[in-house]
Parts: sequence; structure tokens; C-alpha cells
Amino acid sequence: MNRYEPQGVMTEARPPRKRRVWLWAIIVAVLALTAFGGAVYAPIAAFKAKPFPAPPPAAVSTITAVYEEWMPLIEVVGSLKPVRGADLSVEVPGIVDEVAFESGGDVGAGARLIRLRDNDDVAKLNTLEAARDLAQTNYNRDEAQLARQLIAKAQFEVTAANLKSLQAQVAEQQAVIAKKTLRAPFAGHLGIRAVNAGQYISPGTPIVTLQALDPIYLDFNLPQQTLQQIKVGQEVSVKVDTYPQTIFTGKISTIDPKVDPATRNVAVRATLPNRDRKLLPGMFATANITTGTPQRYITLPQTAITFNPYGNMVYVVSEGTDATGKATLVTKQTVVTTGQTRGDQIAVLTGLKEGDQVVSAGQMKLQNGAAVSVNNAIQPSNDSNPRPVER
Repeated sequence: MNRYEPQGVMTEARPPRKRRVWLWAIIVAVLALTAFGGAVYAPIAAFKAKPFPAPPPAAVSTITAVYEEWMPLIEVVGSLKPVRGADLSVEVPGIVDEVAFESGGDVGAGARLIRLRDNDDVAKLNTLEAARDLAQTNYNRDEAQLARQLIAKAQFEVTAANLKSLQAQVAEQQAVIAKKTLRAPFAGHLGIRAVNAGQYISPGTPIVTLQALDPIYLDFNLPQQTLQQIKVGQEVSVKVDTYPQTIFTGKISTIDPKVDPATRNVAVRATLPNRDRKLLPGMFATANITTGTPQRYITLPQTAITFNPYGNMVYVVSEGTDATGKATLVTKQTVVTTGQTRGDQIAVLTGLKEGDQVVSAGQMKLQNGAAVSVNNAIQPSNDSNPRPVER
């Protein structure tokens, strides 16, 4: 009790002035926030009460699933090789004395192509032949004298050995001279000559290429699981980019008796007639091998298939309703089993029936049950044998 207050009189406690001001400020702020929240919430609640507008149907193109005949084929790629082919060169050095062919000509087996200067070699051959003839004369004389026992047998043996040595030297020199002449090892078609008369060439210098073009080989590889589908004599249809409108036919002539352990592929060779010489060694070629009788599959363009690691799918279009209950076209995801491909087409083994309307383009923006509108003004390519068009 304050000593200045009268005794026996109780005083009332009053809050400080600053505390009362803060209390009123808090009350006012709470009332303001409550009013503001009500003002904001009212439009949001009204917006939520309204339904969202349905998105417009996605524009897609469709195609009708139909059955088509499929010929079982194995598609391969390979390279053309000549039955016989070689890049010709000489074994010995020298100066070209004669060129006996023209570029691009045909030659027979054994035809002379070029001859190197061989004057010194021919002169040496003449010397050896003269010595050989003399040795032959001595041999004949000593042989007659030995028969009469006029000379010793040892002397006759020396004469015989001398004759054999000279005969060998003559044969060796003849071989040296023969190497100075390059002849065609087989009949074929010559390429562009790479030497001229008077030119010095060393061993291994390319002279000209010689190729036997009719028939011609196509070499390719097949995986080991296809071995049971092919056999020698089976027909092969071949195409090359040089002649896109022409199909060349041939037959399998050789199947390698072993499988490459690194790739598990087997080498196969087909032989093609090439009378017009349109096919040249080194060309890239594609081939189809017929492996059975025709079969019927539902066929779609490959663009209609959505390929996924967990399964391939298509979108089937049917009548339904959109989010507002309005009748429209909707899509349904369907898992399918696909088979072989040919050109732009793919075979569907299971999952579809004939007559189903399948989305062929525009499925990237779809989901199961999505509403669609069909626009078939532009269709993806659906050609079993497409051909590139240069523009």
C-alpha cells in the first residue's frame, strides 16, 4: 500500500494507455481481414460452382482395318561381287614397250595386255640356248662313247649334269621373259588402263581391272534362325538404287557351312544372270527371299502403331459421349500383336478385327476415352512397295 494513499480506501487497477491502443488495432485488423476474405472467397466459390468447359475434340485421321494377302519374305541387304575379278599388275619391274588393249574392251583368256622391254633378257636366253645345244651335242657323243667303253662313266655323268644345268637355266630365263608379258588370266571386261607405253613400272603397279560380269554374285548374311527357311536353288528378287524400277532375279547358289560365332549370322551367296551388264561389282543391293505360301493379315500403316517397351497399341475410334454427355466419337486404347513389315505397312496378328476404325495419324495428343473429330484429307503413306521420289 502506498503510503500516500489514505488507509482503508481500495483503488481500481487500470491498464496502461499503450496497451489499450494495441488491443483496438488488433480487433480492427481481424475484422478487416474477415471482410476481405469473404469478398475474395465469394467469386471463387461462384467460379467453382460452374463446370469447366470441355476441350474441343482432337483432329485425327483414321483408316479401316482390312485383310490383305502377305507373301512371307526375308528381306536382306548385300553387295555384288564378280564371279571372277582381279586388278592386274606385273611381277617384275621394267619399261612398258607395248600396250595391246583399249580401256573398256572385252578380252579372252590368255590375251596379251602389255609387254615390257625384254631385249637384254632375250639376248641372255639366246646365249643360254647356244650353251645348252653344245651341252646336248657333248652328251650325245659321250653317250655313244660310253656304250663302247671308250670313256669313263664318271666323265659321262659330268656331261649329263652340265646338260641338265643348262636346260634349267634356259627354262628359268624363259620364265623371266614370260613375266615381261601380262596376259588376261580369264575372259572378261576390262576397265580403264592406268599405264602407257614408255612408262617405267614396278612390281604390283595396277595396270587395269578385269571383271567377269555374267553371271554375278550377291553376297549377304542371314541370322541363324532363318536357316530352316532357305535352301540352295531358292529364288531371290534383287533391286539396286541405280535401277529402282527393275527387279533382277536369281537363285541361292551357296550357303556357308558354318555360322559366324561373333554375329551368329551365316553367309549366303546368290547367283544372278547379268547379260546386259547393268549390275556391277561393289554395288549395294536389297533382296527378298520368298519363304512360303501367301497368308492373310490385318494390315495398317506403321504410323498407326504406338510402339512401347511394354506393348504396342492402337487407338480404335467408336461412338460414345464426351465429358458433357454429348454424343461424339471417342478413342479406346487397344493392345495389338504386330508381325512383319513391308514398305509402309505392318501386319497385325491379334487385337483388331476387320472393319475397325483405327487412328492413323494424330495419336500423340490422345488418351483413352478422348473425344476426336475425323479429318481424312491427308493420310499417311500406306504403300507396300514405296519408291523414293526426287524433287
